[in-house]
Amino acid sequence: MNKIKITDTSLRDGNHSVKHQFSVEDVKNVVKALDEAGIDIVEVGHGDGLTGSTINYGFSKESDIDLVNAAASVAKKAKIAVLLLPGIGTVPDMKKAYEAGARVVRVATHVTEADISMEHITEAKKIGFFTVGFLMMAHRAPVERVVEEAMKMESYGADVVYTTDSAGAMVPNDVRAKISALVENLSIPVGFHSHNNLGLAIGNSLAALESGATYIDGSLGGLGAGAGNTATEMIVGVMERSGYEINADFFKSMDAATQVLQPIVEKYGVKLPKIQDPLMLGYAGVYSSFMLHAKRAEKRFGVDYREIILEAGKREAVGGQEDWLYEIAAELAKNK
Repeated sequence: MNKIKITDTSLRDGNHSVKHQFSVEDVKNVVKALDEAGIDIVEVGHGDGLTGSTINYGFSKESDIDLVNAAASVAKKAKIAVLLLPGIGTVPDMKKAYEAGARVVRVATHVTEADISMEHITEAKKIGFFTVGFLMMAHRAPVERVVEEAMKMESYGADVVYTTDSAGAMVPNDVRAKISALVENLSIPVGFHSHNNLGLAIGNSLAALESGATYIDGSLGGLGAGAGNTATEMIVGVMERSGYEINADFFKSMDAATQVLQPIVEKYGVKLPKIQDPLMLGYAGVYSSFMLHAKRAEKRFGVDYREIILEAGKREAVGGQEDWLYEIAAELAKNK
């Protein structure tokens, strides 16, 4: 099984949610947390890509180049990515982004218009970028057309091609059909980017993985346009539970959302959904009634409540054994 690469889009797709107002310091703090969590690629910039800061799409607080510079200055392992839409961003814009520290560019077109990406993908490869073809609104085209357009991007030199559910309109069967066809017909890796408008972001991402995708997008807390994206910390947990090999750390991904991104977006009047506790319960496979006692035990014994919940799951604790959590916490504290 190939190792799955995760791209976090909190600082690009998530930038829509804060009206493109992320600051240089915001970017540094989030990128540092994502880097420490083992996320492979971190995308930054205006929600509509390089030079999207216009009257049409909304003005950014900071320039894309300043945000890329900030991200690259703190990333130790993660590659910094930018999005480019032909007709908005240009080849010179890509060059500036590369000089600022970006090493991945995602060239995005409507699903039936891959031909307009030829110049940008070709030039991106010459510049030195790891280059991604990004077919947006993939629900709008039949499987055969998606394959046709993806093959164009591959022929231009793309390193990966994505099926992108920009409208959050796809259901798992659609995802399976399109991802499977791309995997069968392309000689390069395939990726998937989901939105949660139908509440299917995780399900669709899992369907993509099962069909052979090896690049998956997420954003912390699901922060993104519309109902948001696949939550990074959730897909990390799901992939671990499913046995996929990844570089990301589950707890550190959760911490990046709750301890780093949440305080930042609150400044802009945005709140991330409270998914951490139920996520932990599902990951460990225990009753929801355990959460209250795990948090009480955390305060009493100084042990992360998640470690307590996880150990209770390993020991197959069931309803009525909530008192066991205090014993578990005491043992964990003693063994620290």
